[in-house]
Amino acid sequence: MLKFDITTKRGLARTGIIHTPHGDIRTPAFIGAATRATVKALTMQQMRDLGSQAILANTYHLVLTPGTELIKDAGGLAEFSSWHGPTFTDSGGFQIFSLPDVKITEQGARFKSHINGDKLEMTPESSMQAQWSIGADIHMAFDHLAKSDNYDDMKEAMERTHRWLVRCVAEHQKLLSGETVAGGRNEQFLYAVVQGGDFNDLRAESARFAASQPVDGFGIGGVFTADGMAEMLQIVNNILPENKPRHLLGMGQEPIDLFVGAENGCDTFDCVGPTRMARNGSLYTLDGRINIKNAKFKNDFTPLMPDCDCELCRNYTRAYLHHLFRTDEITAKILASIHNEHFIVHTVDKIRESIDDGTFDSYKKQFIDRYYG
Repeated sequence: MLKFDITTKRGLARTGIIHTPHGDIRTPAFIGAATRATVKALTMQQMRDLGSQAILANTYHLVLTPGTELIKDAGGLAEFSSWHGPTFTDSGGFQIFSLPDVKITEQGARFKSHINGDKLEMTPESSMQAQWSIGADIHMAFDHLAKSDNYDDMKEAMERTHRWLVRCVAEHQKLLSGETVAGGRNEQFLYAVVQGGDFNDLRAESARFAASQPVDGFGIGGVFTADGMAEMLQIVNNILPENKPRHLLGMGQEPIDLFVGAENGCDTFDCVGPTRMARNGSLYTLDGRINIKNAKFKNDFTPLMPDCDCELCRNYTRAYLHHLFRTDEITAKILASIHNEHFIVHTVDKIRESIDDGTFDSYKKQFIDRYYG
């Protein structure tokens, strides 16, 4: 069983430590989205330098290329990518069920590779096998993402997610008791995924089912609106067992989501949004996002964010970054990605510190009033 120590608890909000075979994660924490075993535009050393504690890779993309057997032969995700720290994989279900030609059966999902058109199938069993070959410390059960927000569609997808979870658990336990895999070890941990969309009765039902299974933690997934997130998380996290970690899947582009998630019992987050926005010139500051490509920054010789200690803000001006983007230099995407990832990682670090010292409410108000004001 994955060891998770809670160090501070204030209502649903808590801080803690997840102990993984590749090291500890102090929670709440933002996990770098290393979709194809890399965070776009950043090296793993840059991720370490900016303070990231862990990365999350995507099973769907790694199955397509370079293939999970190659990663297994390399010693697993951490060794293959030279991250050498805690690692997660998601199942790739979100990406698979977002494909236009996916065919869903009770067995699994059939789809075509977006790279070469090969016909492929992912099942709960093959997802577990692929994730074990990838060798991440923590991986997610294969779940069914509903194609629409219709109640009946959501209910059907949730119920299939539950049936698939039983199969994921069975395959995971089989692999757990079998031969060692990537990196010569068989210490890997499984999270169930809670579904149900914006329907709180379905979320409650899904949380109860997930909590009944012999899993190590929980991912809270699917599509839901920001307005209803706090209430949904309160319902779900009051049902999920307190002694297991909870990961809010795909959330973190908007800072408010991190505050809402942490104060309502979530321990880790991941999102491709911060670096994706950075590559397009959209950058976080404490006074909100700016588009550095706007003409007004051409002659702005101040740091992007004077109180930020990332590589960009320590060494370069807004005018210089504006120039890099306007001339389409690769360096623009690198520096902007360093800053955005640093901003989100350290925002969650400060959330963790404020929960520990009892200043969360004042920190949240101060941050939100300034950022969105």
